[in-house]
Amino acid sequence: MAIVAGVDFGTLTVRVSIFDSEKGRLGSATAEYPLFRKREDPDHATQRHADHMDALVRSMREALGTAGVSGDLVEAIALDTTGSTIVPLGPDLTPLDDYYLWCDHRAKEEAALITETARREQLAAIDWIGGVYSSEWGFAKLLHWLRHNPDKREHMATAVEHCDMVAAVLCGITDLESVPRSICAMGHKWMWNEALGGLPPEQFLVKVDPLLGGVRSKLRGRYATSDKIAGRLTPEWAGRLGLRAGIPVPVGAFDAHWDAIGAGVREGDVVNVVGTSTCIMAIARQTDLIPGVCGVVKGSIHPGFFGIEAGLSASGDIFDAIAKRAGTTVSELSRGLEAYSAGQTGLLRLTWDNGDRTVLVNPELGGATLGWNLTHTSQDELFAAIEGTALHTRVIMERMAEHGVPIRRVINGGGIPQKNDVLNRVYANVLNKPILVPQAEVTSLGSAIFAFLAAGTFPTVEKAQEALCPSYREIRPRPDQSRVYGRIFPLFKKLYFSMGRPDSEPVAIGDVLPALRRMAADVRKSATAV
Repeated sequence: MAIVAGVDFGTLTVRVSIFDSEKGRLGSATAEYPLFRKREDPDHATQRHADHMDALVRSMREALGTAGVSGDLVEAIALDTTGSTIVPLGPDLTPLDDYYLWCDHRAKEEAALITETARREQLAAIDWIGGVYSSEWGFAKLLHWLRHNPDKREHMATAVEHCDMVAAVLCGITDLESVPRSICAMGHKWMWNEALGGLPPEQFLVKVDPLLGGVRSKLRGRYATSDKIAGRLTPEWAGRLGLRAGIPVPVGAFDAHWDAIGAGVREGDVVNVVGTSTCIMAIARQTDLIPGVCGVVKGSIHPGFFGIEAGLSASGDIFDAIAKRAGTTVSELSRGLEAYSAGQTGLLRLTWDNGDRTVLVNPELGGATLGWNLTHTSQDELFAAIEGTALHTRVIMERMAEHGVPIRRVINGGGIPQKNDVLNRVYANVLNKPILVPQAEVTSLGSAIFAFLAAGTFPTVEKAQEALCPSYREIRPRPDQSRVYGRIFPLFKKLYFSMGRPDSEPVAIGDVLPALRRMAADVRKSATAV
């Protein structure tokens, strides 16, 4: 028997869970930290390192109390974070500024410049991250910071991802050569590729912008997968957290990647981590390059497999926004949605409210809803938004399957599927596949699994998953509903690619609205007949 702490830094809260290798989760706690946005700049989203660390201390202390466990018994601690969430550091490796949170999209111009330069220079690394660089990713954010902070940039010693920053701080690492660099973070968001020599070459970065000169050497450190140790907990942080000094801290990773591990991902699975946004994760021993995804990176999710990441820039955030505009909550607005049927509303929702992460990689897009009439309600829009996220997920899964990713099971992880069966039912019907939902919450379970590996409790990820991952409940598709979505999906796909790409060929879309009206009428007629 062993006890570890698994930590998950989300967008608004940090969750700490105490796990027993035989009994599972013993207790957990969460603590909030502020997200700084600007009404005059909707792309702005930042957080403060001190707020994150204060919240970690509060939640760790409370989790130990809830679990009824003495901190001296905890044998390892592992931490995942959002990403790409970056911060520039000074010579003493302390933050020079706030974190650029994953959903900060200010670096749109920088991302487009990186993509343009990579294509012109035929940089092989761009193909491994889907062919388009995103404003959500590290180099774009760092270049934006360098351009807009001339008074600070001369003091920058390096920049790190949040997951690497937390590990370095807890382990007392202040030497740049010893900084842990998560292959998960650096591979998916910074174009690091071991087979291509690591980071993009200096001459490429300078061609993007001379401000990136010298940055490559500043991003040195220990690049490693999460089955490796970042360091050991210092006496100072052990005292603050109520733990024992010297316990191992493995190299961190992104929250969605470790959520996939906690959800029990195996080769042939796709895990939809549905929360404020959606991350779509898969692992494969071998795979082709996949245009439009957030990267194909060896060792990023599971140390022994290629990790494939894709996703939606917003999902739960869209549901919340619809409810707020209606002056209510998502839970209240969801009452009665279980009676809705495929195509019933006559609405088709393109869920680009926060841009497109995959497969278009276009932050300039905005949400669009087609088919409105004078009787539609906010509840209708919420159902259409759920359908829209599912239809978008089908576009992504088709792209993955076309390029060699096996898809035998679909697992809906994340917080929303645990409490929203309407979403699970819609996904099953849209994808026309059974949806597996973990019987218990898996947030921070992936962290715990890597903590157990660091403590030597389990020899492999698979052995830890067998001992700790919950079983599933299955939601099977209804053939009549899937047939309707089989008619809707081609309309969605046509709009998705014709409206979402600035260089798309003209496409006739005059059939879309009449088709939606006909399907809605058919559904009403069927309901009346019953």
